[in-house]
Amino acid sequence: MRVPDQLSFQQARDQAGPAGSDPEITLIDFDAILAMIRRQWLVMAVMTAAFAAIGFAYVSTTVPQYTAYTSLIMDRGTSGVISDMSENQSRVTVDDEASILSQLEIIKSDSVADAVVDKLNLSQNPVFTGASGFSLGKLLGPLNIAQWFRSDEDVAEDTRTMARTILQKNMAVARSGQSYVINLGYTSPSAQLSSDIANAYASTYLLDKFNARFQSTRRASEWLEQRLAELKQQVMDSDLAVQKFRRDNGLIAAKDGLLVNEQQLSELNSSLIVAQADTARAQAKYNRIQTIINERRSDALVTDALVNSISANLRDKYLTASRRHAEISQKFGENHVQAVRLRGEMQQYEEQMFDELGRIAESYQSELDVARAKQKSLEENVASLTSVSAMAGETQVQLRELERSADSYKNLYQTFLARYQEAMQQQSFPVTEARVITQATPPLKPSRPNKPMLMTLFAFFGLVVGASIGGFREFRDRFLRTGDQVRDQLGLEYLGLAPLITGAGRPANASEPARPGVIRPLDNAYCYCVDHPLSQFSETLRSAKMAADLSFSGEGARVIGVVSALPGEGKTTISANLSGLLSMQGARTLLIDADLRNPGATRALALHADRGILEALTENEPLDRILMFDPQTHLAFLPAVVRRRVPHSSDLLASPAMARIMETLRRNFDYIIVDLPPLGAVVDARAVAPMLDSLVMVVKWGETSPAVVRNTLFADAELHAKCVGVVLNKVDMEKMKLYGQHGSNEYYHSHFASYYHEK
Repeated sequence: MRVPDQLSFQQARDQAGPAGSDPEITLIDFDAILAMIRRQWLVMAVMTAAFAAIGFAYVSTTVPQYTAYTSLIMDRGTSGVISDMSENQSRVTVDDEASILSQLEIIKSDSVADAVVDKLNLSQNPVFTGASGFSLGKLLGPLNIAQWFRSDEDVAEDTRTMARTILQKNMAVARSGQSYVINLGYTSPSAQLSSDIANAYASTYLLDKFNARFQSTRRASEWLEQRLAELKQQVMDSDLAVQKFRRDNGLIAAKDGLLVNEQQLSELNSSLIVAQADTARAQAKYNRIQTIINERRSDALVTDALVNSISANLRDKYLTASRRHAEISQKFGENHVQAVRLRGEMQQYEEQMFDELGRIAESYQSELDVARAKQKSLEENVASLTSVSAMAGETQVQLRELERSADSYKNLYQTFLARYQEAMQQQSFPVTEARVITQATPPLKPSRPNKPMLMTLFAFFGLVVGASIGGFREFRDRFLRTGDQVRDQLGLEYLGLAPLITGAGRPANASEPARPGVIRPLDNAYCYCVDHPLSQFSETLRSAKMAADLSFSGEGARVIGVVSALPGEGKTTISANLSGLLSMQGARTLLIDADLRNPGATRALALHADRGILEALTENEPLDRILMFDPQTHLAFLPAVVRRRVPHSSDLLASPAMARIMETLRRNFDYIIVDLPPLGAVVDARAVAPMLDSLVMVVKWGETSPAVVRNTLFADAELHAKCVGVVLNKVDMEKMKLYGQHGSNEYYHSHFASYYHEK
């Protein structure tokens, strides 16, 4: 794959793109994560095992701790007969969140802890204080000079304080959810001691609460008693003030709380109303009878006329005469003597009737006068009493104020008296609003350490640490290991991998004396492809040959340069094997050692050579006298015999003499393999670049970073343009399995095993 000269590395990378990449963006690459786990499993396993061992040592040496629990409930059902007295009683309201939290703090207080310490004598308990074990403080205690001058009381107080601190440290107090239940738990090395302390804590708290309530009730009773005495005196003073004010101002009270003048005025008003009604009734009767008399109406009557025997007799006679007159007048006419006589009688009777009505009218007049006189008298009395009441109104305002004050003192006195009686009852029958619902019992198994959980946590933490270390190693592992990395990070074609050759050994003729002009490899690794033509190593070099052939468009020999970025990457091994492979396939092949600073190919193949390319360049030595050959493959080799440092090696390689030599060699060989010096060390490879047709880049697997390759190869546009691909050399095939992701050649490497024969 060729990358144009004018393209930068990033552009080449963008054009090439990752092989087999998915157009969709994957947020989490699970294949990469699994591959990382496969590569770093040993680190993770070691760290997990190490932390598991630490956890095992911890749980094996840790003293087991036992936790005993007891439960209290804030219950007001037992104190329903007792009501609140005042805020000073500090009564707990169980349905108040703040009250429950306050009880938790009371349980944790120093006073309760000190009471438990004293009750169980914990300061002298060696199991509780840990005095039975070894401690540095106990060993150095006699050396503390300050302890020599302290009294026994101070030492006892310090011991008690230490016991309280230990007790509070190991005591756990918590509310059970949103209920009124409070759980108390104590942890110690002794199961029985934990149970005893938990129960003692609960009973001490109840006793403290009981005593606090009793003391609060007693103080409230004493205060109420004093207050009652004061209120009693105030009630008496206020009553005396009311009575004295009444006496001084003549405000004598009658029944129903009214004053005498107020009662008299009320009675006179009632009598006046009755008198006014009587006057109106008498006036109406008098007016009626006067109307009848004035109009001479003989057919009209009044009530008293009906009950008057005289009026009734006269009226009967008048009616009888009137009836006879009507009969006679009808029979004999109006002028009949009897009719005239009867009319005279009727007139007499009528006169007598009106005379009688006049006497009744006079009696009505008398009644009217009496009613008017009575009404007038009552009105005068009411007016007199009203003026008196008005004058006493201002005085009554002050009286009512005094009465209200007296009533207030009386009510307050009654309230405090009732509270005092309740306080006395509560003092004689004190109860608490808490009770124990679960007694602590000695636990059957330790609460900590929780060995399975701790072992699991230690192992998990070790796994996390191992994963972190593995992740850091993966982050720091920025070397080329797969073909996809070559394509993605370098933008070059991946030619294949060359496995690490181990145990090749020395050749069979290594013990024979070297013959002039004959190649004698120092190690079988340099002729590995000749001995193993069906190996993966050989297949990779065939891929390099094919890439060079495809990139060559001219005639004559193909000049292929083999180069690396750094020394020690195995370029000489690749050059020697590529040359041997081509020769074995029947091609006329020449290997040139162009590394004049460090001729590795010469040391590997012809350590016995006495002349080489330097003599051809500087002394015009004929090539046929300095070329060396392999009798098995007929490979030709042009060594570089360096007897002293060559400071101008790049000038020699770029000289016209070198060009003439290369031109001559092109006419006599099919392939010319040039073993070039590393790009990062010297510039000799750039000097030879114009004479090359293609370039094979050798990169050491897992040790060379892409940045080094980019900085060296991409710095020269001509070398970059002629590079046909990259060979990953010295590949650890066992580790290589761990870097293959799904879809890559490395992932399916095991499937190709039947195509390769390494033996």
